[in-house]
Amino acid sequence: MAEKKKAAPAATTAEKTVNRVKVYYDTEVVPALMKKFGYKSVMQVPKIDKIVINTGLGDIKDNQKSMQITENELKLITGQKPIYRKATKSVANFKVREGMNIGLKVTLRGGRMYDFFDKLVSIALPRVRDFRGVPDKAFDGRGNYSLGLKEQLIFPEITYDQVEKIRGMDVCIVTTAQTDEEARELLRLLGMPFKK
Repeated sequence: MAEKKKAAPAATTAEKTVNRVKVYYDTEVVPALMKKFGYKSVMQVPKIDKIVINTGLGDIKDNQKSMQITENELKLITGQKPIYRKATKSVANFKVREGMNIGLKVTLRGGRMYDFFDKLVSIALPRVRDFRGVPDKAFDGRGNYSLGLKEQLIFPEITYDQVEKIRGMDVCIVTTAQTDEEARELLRLLGMPFKK
């Protein structure tokens, strides 16, 4: 009796798609950084570890429908369900009680992280009004870069007619670089449009 051959497991969608930023990083950026900084091993070369996107709920923290709309917008932009951030202590002046939802956060890693970075650099940032580049001084001293976006309309997934209110967001790009200079060069080679 002939044995049945087991079928190979189907590749997941993440395995099927090859991200162009990741390929460019492996083929162009790694050799360029190794040459510039004199790394002895490929493992020393800095890379993007994760991207964290935060948005505050502010005035809509009491309005469940508006919170749901904001959550859906962030989900569309990042491709991942955001989590609610809760207040750690009560602040009477802002009418905030401990445990209240005050913000949304998404942490992207792997393929989704590279997809978001690609979209941010090639599509979203050039759509900002009077865009002249992002500041190259927004590093924290340990190789992480923070960027504030004033509106969610710069992302192609957001339809202008369906936006309830224009909201900003903070994008934090966490790298494995030891210094700001290494991180700046990594992001510059990956296409981050720094000001001249």
